[in-house]
Amino acid sequence: MDTGLLVLRLVVGLLIAGHGVQKVSHRLGGHGLAGGTEEFRHDGFLGGPLTALAAGAGQIGSGLFLALGALTPLAAMVAIGVMTVAITVKRPNGLWVQDDGYEYPLVLVVVTGSLALTGPGRWSADHALGLPGWPLWLSALAVALGLASGLLTRAVLHRPPTGEEAAAGARPAG
Repeated sequence: MDTGLLVLRLVVGLLIAGHGVQKVSHRLGGHGLAGGTEEFRHDGFLGGPLTALAAGAGQIGSGLFLALGALTPLAAMVAIGVMTVAITVKRPNGLWVQDDGYEYPLVLVVVTGSLALTGPGRWSADHALGLPGWPLWLSALAVALGLASGLLTRAVLHRPPTGEEAAAGARPAG
């Protein structure tokens, strides 16, 4: 079981971190902070570069902490929050990723939530620090707060397109 958790944490954590790197830099095929900012503007989010920087930093940090198995419930909470926002953006496209749907962010929410609930395993920073037994209530709370923070972020920072923008197929530049 510990080997499986290690492989899962490494792959998922590093993919989440890499996705964050793409939002804020030109590494790993990213378009830099300007590209990340434009992506959020295109999706109707306010906040400009600060929104892209916060999302990118959240993904980088949570992904690396998940890969290490460090403070696992808290790392999962941040990853769940960012991926919940992604689900809300892609939801109108349906489930499947080939239609730009929310399948992939949903998988990341479920996997990171599961890691929060099961723990990171013996081969982790949490275990090395003597923290392998996070109480179930704390892990469940982290999952719930991650979901709530993503939905709150969407409610606070998203602005639907105006009638004119919707007719033109454009998103707000705000």
